[in-house]
Amino acid sequence: MSEATKDKASRLLKKRGSMSSVSSRDVKLKDIHSRAKDSMSTVSYVDEPGHHDDASRPAVQMGNTYQLGPSKCFPVDVVNHILKDVLTNYLQEEKYEPELCRQMTKTIAEVVKARVKDLMIPRYKLTVIIHIGQLNNQSLHIGSRCLWDDANDTFASFAFRNTSLFALATVYAVYLE
Repeated sequence: MSEATKDKASRLLKKRGSMSSVSSRDVKLKDIHSRAKDSMSTVSYVDEPGHHDDASRPAVQMGNTYQLGPSKCFPVDVVNHILKDVLTNYLQEEKYEPELCRQMTKTIAEVVKARVKDLMIPRYKLTVIIHIGQLNNQSLHIGSRCLWDDANDTFASFAFRNTSLFALATVYAVYLE
């Protein structure tokens, strides 16, 4: 491969966003030792962030919906049933163990969120909070605060207890305009 051809190939590769993995000095050394082939290996950087050509894609224009309220109300009764079902299935026979309950809160929250999302209620942001504690004749007050639109935002909650633990599951549904 001649020097002019190598320079032209490297310029084309730089324009395309690719880079030669073999320098021209390395190619010369291989030519000297008769081990070089007439090809160069290249690495493409097209899939890496920052190397995309955004000018080639047309901008997508989204039209305003002018929808200020939900087309379908959030089904609180159905979500309460989901909470009851999930908490009962996961915690019915469990004994309170701190490490197990820590993992169970994450698992139960993910399961509840997935089952509520399966209802496909459009334009609601869901927040799932699970509390699990040891049942020891104590009292507990749980409160929450957020910006709230009484007309569209809502929540569903269910409390569960067995002989050794209690659980409180709450799903907040905040409408996105």
